[in-house]
Amino acid sequence: MKEVQPNNPLHGITLEMILHHLVDYYGWEELGSIVNIRCFIYNPGIKSSLAFLRKTPWARKKVEDLYLESIN
Repeated sequence: MKEVQPNNPLHGITLEMILHHLVDYYGWEELGSIVNIRCFIYNPGIKSSLAFLRKTPWARKKVEDLYLESIN
């Protein structure tokens, strides 16, 4: 049985799912202007962005916050 976590809106949502949603919602260009990180601006791609976000907590937090904003 899947554990319910009402206080964790990101439960069960992977970073890759978040990134795909944001790219579909905003596009790379707008995403790069909202979250000013190099992997969104210069030669953007899912794989390179995921690698950066997984090792950079401040950037991941910005992306997660933007995702939550975009679904509300």
